[in-house]
Amino acid sequence: MTRAAAEQIDGRRQRADVSRRRIALAMLDLVREGEVEPSADLVAERAGVGRRTVFRLFADMEGVFCEMHAVMVERLTPEFSVPLEGTTWRERLDEVVARRARMFDQMLPIKSASDAHRYRSKFLQTEHRKLTRMQRDSLCRVLPANVADGEAFEALDLALSFEAWRRLRQEQGLSAKQAVAVLRHATRA
Repeated sequence: MTRAAAEQIDGRRQRADVSRRRIALAMLDLVREGEVEPSADLVAERAGVGRRTVFRLFADMEGVFCEMHAVMVERLTPEFSVPLEGTTWRERLDEVVARRARMFDQMLPIKSASDAHRYRSKFLQTEHRKLTRMQRDSLCRVLPANVADGEAFEALDLALSFEAWRRLRQEQGLSAKQAVAVLRHATRA
């Protein structure tokens, strides 16, 4: 293969990567705006690409979910990587509440939409299990041994879950500030 041919292939690959990213960002924006299952035409229009490009770059929704997930992980990773500053486990637990509230609020429309599709997506099922495990593990690391086991741990894990946050924000209609206050009350109990 000539150098010119290799550069042409690399250029096509780069353009495809840029288009994939634009399509994923368009999907995320549309989902955030309430479109649980946006049409290919709507996604293409928002991404500024042709409808055929959407189908050429993504053979199925699984690929779109993977790309959207990669964007969300990129956005949320900084929040996960900052060490907790509290000196006591209760202070660190309070930080966990605040940190999860910020992350869960960013994730809320996207995770809610992906949960609607999870039953038919192996990728979303796997990622849901990973998120649940990560939440449990991070909570366990914050708590002392006598609290990180048994019913108290299970109650805290439930109270600080994404599902509890979604209920507080969507079904109960609480503001983010009110929802944080409820979670702090639950952790103190």
